[in-house]
Amino acid sequence: MQSYMWAGRKIRLRPAHPSDWALFHANDFDSESARLCDVIYFPRSEDGTQEWADGQAARPTDGDNAWLAVETLDGELVGSICTNGCNSRSGTFKYGIGIFRAHWRKGYASEAVKLILRYYFEELRYNKANAHVYAFNEGSAALQERLGFKQEGRLRDMIFTNGRHYDELIYGMTKIDYDRLKEEKPYT
Repeated sequence: MQSYMWAGRKIRLRPAHPSDWALFHANDFDSESARLCDVIYFPRSEDGTQEWADGQAARPTDGDNAWLAVETLDGELVGSICTNGCNSRSGTFKYGIGIFRAHWRKGYASEAVKLILRYYFEELRYNKANAHVYAFNEGSAALQERLGFKQEGRLRDMIFTNGRHYDELIYGMTKIDYDRLKEEKPYT
């Protein structure tokens, strides 16, 4: 059996397709999910979302910074994951993930993050992954901890949403942490 670097047991990561626009447009109407992942933006038209999806699909890679769709092995789009702040000299990167609400708690986010970690640690020689989590996003904080990330810091009053300021939690995982977790139990 041949293995594919970008696929796990439940999902695979792939580039954006122009046809993804409709599901991302529908997801734009979930303001609470938007608040958990990023911010609530001004409404976007269907044409605007189509243009965004076309741009994502046509965008060339930007060094090691990546934006990938998350889909089930059956081909159902369930969200996206990105890497940013990639610094190959220092060996650090950040990631962010957003799974559509209907697909929460199915293990898709965990598997997508594990695929990213495997690629960045084992193929690109990165040494540290970071994730920034809004303090009110208990699900994301729990995900980081289940994956083996350690909370390394708290930035006070960094996020303003829903009428007030919230802290931002900083989680990190080193390559040594990742290797240790892989020894205890296969990580991917």
